[in-house]
Amino acid sequence: MVRLLLRQARRPRIRHRNPDLPAASAALPASPIVPAPFFRWKGYFDRLAALVLLIPGLPLMLVLVVLVRLTSRGPGIYKQCRVGLNGRHFCMYKIRTMRQDAEAATGPVWTQAGDPRVTPIGRFLRAFHLDELPQLFNVLKGQMALVGPRPERPEFVAVLSESIAHYRDRIAVRPGVTGVAQLNLPPDSDLDSVRRKVDLDRQYIQEANWWMDLRILLCTALRFTKLPLLGLFGLYRAPSCSERPLAVARRPHVQAPQTVSVGPPSARPRPNCPPIANGKTKPR
Repeated sequence: MVRLLLRQARRPRIRHRNPDLPAASAALPASPIVPAPFFRWKGYFDRLAALVLLIPGLPLMLVLVVLVRLTSRGPGIYKQCRVGLNGRHFCMYKIRTMRQDAEAATGPVWTQAGDPRVTPIGRFLRAFHLDELPQLFNVLKGQMALVGPRPERPEFVAVLSESIAHYRDRIAVRPGVTGVAQLNLPPDSDLDSVRRKVDLDRQYIQEANWWMDLRILLCTALRFTKLPLLGLFGLYRAPSCSERPLAVARRPHVQAPQTVSVGPPSARPRPNCPPIANGKTKPR
């Protein structure tokens, strides 16, 4: 027994590695962005708030998981590999909203409007963001924050980090269950939509404070009212538009969301940004 323990002690320990997840790709370079001082103690607030939210949230999650199991085949809780702080991989939890074999034929792809892979109960869960409730456990484990940039899958990070300026800045802080970008913009569908979210994520990382986080959480909790909450809470943001040319490299089993050819500055396509007047973007 002593020899066995000594052999185990001599073996190098691999941290941030879950056997259920694929092997991590090459480490991402450190981000040059400097997060706001608020992030030094934000983790304590997030874990305490997640613990409180789980008191009413746990019974609701159990009911939703039962509904998912009764209406479609497969597990009620879905696990997926995501990229977190400093490029570490972690296993994110969600209530399953798609068929069990949703990516069997296509591999990792973004969800589109009216996606046929989404189950009927899944559409309801996605509309009210109830499928994100299990991520409170990720917050308790220190893998996520309540507010922050949305975590992306490693397959997409490999492509997007080469295609969008400052994309790696998002991993300078823990990813969030909700955030300014998620409130202001719809789910990712192409490179233009990702670029806009990166602009908003970078603004949040540099300007975050406890009052901003509180407003974001309140706005998230009241989204079902369909009221103009972003304006009421002062959270409406107009992301700036980058003119950097894009060239997306195809990866195995990954659908590149958009390919844009590189040309002279006058010929580069500009993102479809809302009109700007007096230095502010008009909400649509």
